[in-house]
Amino acid sequence: MSDYFKHESAYVDEGAAIGAGTKIWHFCHIMGGSTIGARCTLGQNVTVEAGAVIGSNVKVQNNVSIYNGLIIDDDAFLGPSCVFTNVTNPRAQVNRRGLYEKTWLKCGCTIGANATIVCGVTIGRYAFIGAGAVVVKDVPDYALVMGNPARQHGWMSRHGHRLQQQDRNGLFMCPESGFRYQEKAGTMRCLDLEENQALPTALAIGKKTYDEFKG
Repeated sequence: MSDYFKHESAYVDEGAAIGAGTKIWHFCHIMGGSTIGARCTLGQNVTVEAGAVIGSNVKVQNNVSIYNGLIIDDDAFLGPSCVFTNVTNPRAQVNRRGLYEKTWLKCGCTIGANATIVCGVTIGRYAFIGAGAVVVKDVPDYALVMGNPARQHGWMSRHGHRLQQQDRNGLFMCPESGFRYQEKAGTMRCLDLEENQALPTALAIGKKTYDEFKG
């Protein structure tokens, strides 16, 4: 008996590696040679190709195709119908199998609904890609990008709040966690928790809606 859940309408091919506690919902297809970590959730109609690598605690919403060449680190969130590619210059007449380009989604990043990530880029840790954005270049850690082509419009905290007001020491503060952030030389870092550390249990469950924080 497997230690992950698979809906009866989903297909998991022989040779797929799937971690404990992962849930695979309606009409998904997980191909042999793909790797999915523990405690992931794959919504309806998700395809994971051979060679794709998904970390642990990754949330994939409905209608997402994860192709060979895509590496997804732990704790990433992929919104519904977001799009990935793995060849920059595809042609039906030219066979480029084996020439797939690497796209790397780092720990904790969010890809908004209907966003398109053109292959060959790296999405930084805890970066936030706005809904419908078209990303054609690397995105820094904690960056908020929006538009077509996507451009940076500020910074986001680990809890998904825009970092806007600096205190007298030039630090930003997340309104939900209270964590302090510092921008230096075009990079953003959290001063109160290392990027590779898990959130404390008390901060891992939301208690207010986004609108409530906006006041």
